[in-house]
Amino acid sequence: MAEDYLNEHSMHTHTCGQLRKSDVGVEVTLDGWVWHNRDHGGLVFVDLRDRAGYTQVVFDPDCVSSEEFEEASHLGREYCIQIEGKVRSRSDDTINPEMATGEIEVLASSLQVLNKSVTPPFVIEDGIDTDEKLRMKYRYLDLRRPEMYKTLLLRHQFIHAVRVAMDKRGFLDIETPILANSTPEGARDYIVPSRVNPGRFYALPQSPQQFKQMLMVAGVERYYQIARCFRDEDLRADRQPEFTQIDVEMSFVTQHDIMSMTEDFMHDALAAVGVDMPTPLPRMKWQDAMDNYGCDKPDIRFGMKLHDITDIVKGSNFKVFADVANNGGVVRAINAKGAGDWSRGEIEKLARIAKNNGAKGMAWIAFSTDGKVKSPIVKYFTDEEFDAIKKELEVEPGDLLLFAADDFLTVSAVLSALRLHMADALNIKREGHAFLWIVDFPMFDYDPETGIYTAEHHPFTMIPEEDWDKIETDPLKCKSYSYDFVMDGFEAGGGSIRIHNPELQRRVFKRLGLTDEQIDKRFGHMIEALSLGCPPEGGIALGVDRIVMLLAGRDSIRDCIAFPKTARGVDLMTGAPSEVTAQQLKEANIRLA
Repeated sequence: MAEDYLNEHSMHTHTCGQLRKSDVGVEVTLDGWVWHNRDHGGLVFVDLRDRAGYTQVVFDPDCVSSEEFEEASHLGREYCIQIEGKVRSRSDDTINPEMATGEIEVLASSLQVLNKSVTPPFVIEDGIDTDEKLRMKYRYLDLRRPEMYKTLLLRHQFIHAVRVAMDKRGFLDIETPILANSTPEGARDYIVPSRVNPGRFYALPQSPQQFKQMLMVAGVERYYQIARCFRDEDLRADRQPEFTQIDVEMSFVTQHDIMSMTEDFMHDALAAVGVDMPTPLPRMKWQDAMDNYGCDKPDIRFGMKLHDITDIVKGSNFKVFADVANNGGVVRAINAKGAGDWSRGEIEKLARIAKNNGAKGMAWIAFSTDGKVKSPIVKYFTDEEFDAIKKELEVEPGDLLLFAADDFLTVSAVLSALRLHMADALNIKREGHAFLWIVDFPMFDYDPETGIYTAEHHPFTMIPEEDWDKIETDPLKCKSYSYDFVMDGFEAGGGSIRIHNPELQRRVFKRLGLTDEQIDKRFGHMIEALSLGCPPEGGIALGVDRIVMLLAGRDSIRDCIAFPKTARGVDLMTGAPSEVTAQQLKEANIRLA
């Protein structure tokens, strides 16, 4: 066992979470931190903690020197100490069933203070209500807390299980460069100046996309990597400027092959950390996800689906709905069952969520449990229209209908946000984990303000052959061989079949606004590689940080990364990013504006 090996090559004979009743009578040496220290009638009790758990140590003045007993009486929290002593049983009335070591204690025969500690800036306990910035500044203390260590351990166990599963399936673990060239992958690159090549820059990889495709051209056929990736983007709870992904690429495969293989190895990896993922996973088309849930990463553990009432309200006297319905937009609604008795003030606060997601306002109808109807818009509907709305949304007393009217994507974003908010507000249970695939994504997205097309996934994604003729003429009708792995309402991974035809790859780059000169300069090596016998290939990348966050039941990936950064990309512990000297700037051939 790893614990036995650890004990053989350490200052201690056992860890603080290891001892049991079968060890009574054994002489032990323990190292750790003082968690709690209390004086009970001439005996000093210390809860000694290390990464494996904690053990109660008893200091009796008859068993240690007077100097050691005095020192034990004044041990402060987080003092680092070593004790020697004998394991003994606790009396029946002092057994602690909440502790793995709760049936025993160690009667100390010696004490050595390895290092003292000033008063910590916060209590090293689970469930503390401490400002996150303070925890991040003293991250090394935060990680001493058992719940934080357990998350790091879970992350290690999951990654180890992935490596075992990938090796079993014939994949090679291959590292790819961190210093690379800049590519358009949806976010800004972190750039690094090259001192020996003045005026030129490396980019930190947003993913190893180009390199893993080159490995397929090289004939590796099955590659994976626990890869570090970097994106200079605005951050939130589930984003970091540097993150880790399980990066996978395969040759001579179809979309079905990659999805099935991913299910296979993820089933094994999740089972190793105690999570059952039944396979095969359900597959949902992108359009169906948007129609039913308003987003392409739906949490399917609860209902509250979107309902389309566009045709019902086309001829209504409610001008807001009618104008949208008659001008190419959509009118949709969700039924938040159980919120029908909310006050008007409570309901109208939801408009802030709608506006934050692009809506100009929010309409609603409340059906109270006493049979009354409250709404500022009901008077505009005929009895037939109102009955049709109630039928479509399966209305019962106690229901609250929330509406959005705008273009398809705005309505989807608004109702998706309201759906998740109402699930939390109504305490709708979301037990266990729910996994599924989202497939049949569009290839391109379009920004009407800039007139620029972008790739929905990335520009190396294969387009079904029947859509090739639409690249130049009707790009928004192009589908793609891409797929997202969704877990508990989060995009936990995504991938695609890659373009292996050089002419098709060039056409896609041009559709994204690149000239032939730009393509040759930035992707000439790739175009050339595709023309030298590139096999059909594809892959997937799964977000380690996000998956561990969901497995651990945490609210932020910052709790699943040893040394994370704030929402502004700052490491509060080390002070990064920091200023550099004028000499460093000179050597890198950089002048600050």
